[in-house]
Amino acid sequence: MSTRFSNRHGKRALATAGLLKTAAWLTAALVFVITTSVMGQTNETVAARWLAKAELAPEFRVPPTKAAWERRRKQVRVQLWALLGKLPPRPGRLGVKTVSREDRGDYVLEKFAFDNGAGATVPGYLLLPKNAPAQSPAVLYCHWHGGQYDIGKEEMFLTNALPEPGGPALARRGYVVLGIDAYCFGERNGQGPGGGAEKGAAGEMTASKFNLWVGRTLWGMIVRDDLLALDYLCSRPEVDRQRVAVTGISMGATRTWWIMALDDRPRTGMAICCLTRYRNLIEHEALRCHGIYYFVPGMLNHFDTEAVVALAAPRPMLFQSGETDAGSPVDGIRAIESKVRPIYKLYGAEKDFESIIYPSVGHQYTPEMWQRTLAWLERHLKSR
Repeated sequence: MSTRFSNRHGKRALATAGLLKTAAWLTAALVFVITTSVMGQTNETVAARWLAKAELAPEFRVPPTKAAWERRRKQVRVQLWALLGKLPPRPGRLGVKTVSREDRGDYVLEKFAFDNGAGATVPGYLLLPKNAPAQSPAVLYCHWHGGQYDIGKEEMFLTNALPEPGGPALARRGYVVLGIDAYCFGERNGQGPGGGAEKGAAGEMTASKFNLWVGRTLWGMIVRDDLLALDYLCSRPEVDRQRVAVTGISMGATRTWWIMALDDRPRTGMAICCLTRYRNLIEHEALRCHGIYYFVPGMLNHFDTEAVVALAAPRPMLFQSGETDAGSPVDGIRAIESKVRPIYKLYGAEKDFESIIYPSVGHQYTPEMWQRTLAWLERHLKSR
């Protein structure tokens, strides 16, 4: 083999090796770019992608004046009623039947029931304190969910949700107390369109489906019953209608701030847990924390929780939340506070909106929370 041929062959081999190295480098770079792109997509949650493509309402803005807010307030309330669906009109006269009356020492317990005008009977309890003035302050008590479908209004006499039985504790302090069974709970468990054998979560799902088919929401029907209960409470001669409060934990808390939003009669509200901003709940991938009863179609097309809570202003509102409660992400609570507190400021009532987040506390009603609730009632209701 000649030296010239050998040199030419070597140069070609070196060139080929160089091309192969370049190709390998380009391939590696391309793989890196593709991998980085895929990882970037993976780091974005499905919830975030769904939200990005959804038709969401613009940010809720606080009007500059009280007059401007009052106009906006009327619009929000009208829209809220529309979102709840085609609810049956509330009966003009609520026919309430007293089922029993029992002396419990510190108070008299009445069991009652009324027809809600929508095909259902609503049972409830009324606690009347003894040795009370002619007209006493009153509390509409909203029970929680907790998957405890058999309990309902009985919660007022138990410690499944509160540090002590709330009904008797409030009655002993001089409050008239009223609580009802919400749809699918207590005596109404198994009383839905699926028949008596369908109870618990299955009955709740069927009730939700039925209401959607007839153009309304189960949540709207639950709140409608609460407002009927409020009608009855305010009609009682023992009650000072100017001093009525509403309270509850969890589902009962959500019922509380919706009642405050839709009706001006309650003077104050105390909600424990479930100050939940809906968009933040989605971002935290925590929709599982709330049952089907809770969801209102089209809500986020118009506004988020802050618009609903703001309707209570300037009436005193106390919110107590646990920092580790997955069903109420803290960043959502802070977002609500940042919008609602300025609304109260328009009325010069900043001190009447209080939101407390307890470190290292979950979805629970602690003794400290309970004592704060009692003190709030004393200050804003009983002493008035």
